[in-house]
Amino acid sequence: MKLQSRSREEPEINVISLVDVLLVLVLFLMVSTTFMRETKISLQLPQAAVEVPAAVPDDKLEIMITQAGSYLVNGRELINSERRTLRTAIERLVGERRDLPVFIRADAAATHQSVVTAMDVAGQLGFVKLNIATVTPPEAQAQ
Repeated sequence: MKLQSRSREEPEINVISLVDVLLVLVLFLMVSTTFMRETKISLQLPQAAVEVPAAVPDDKLEIMITQAGSYLVNGRELINSERRTLRTAIERLVGERRDLPVFIRADAAATHQSVVTAMDVAGQLGFVKLNIATVTPPEAQAQ
């Protein structure tokens, strides 16, 4: 009896469905993963009031920003407008106290970056009571 040898076919693995599943997994991971986490500032916006605001406390930290972008901390001008100079001046002035209210006063023509830098430095030092002081123009007071 003569046995014939059958030709053996190599088994095939269907790769197309595997690729489809992997692409769906990659897509899911890309959508569900956060690549960039932005920092957020928690703000409590004031409400407009007709009443005269309370006086600014004597025990405070006041950061003034001039039109040129230079900083004054409690009335003393800093030697330059760098972030580390502002940080050092605040640390020397208040020491370890972080419960003081911080008043930021900026000239109307001061750059937005200067104001944000002052807020960022105060926030990094641990101050949580940030106030942005405004001045009502004389023509608005007459109305």
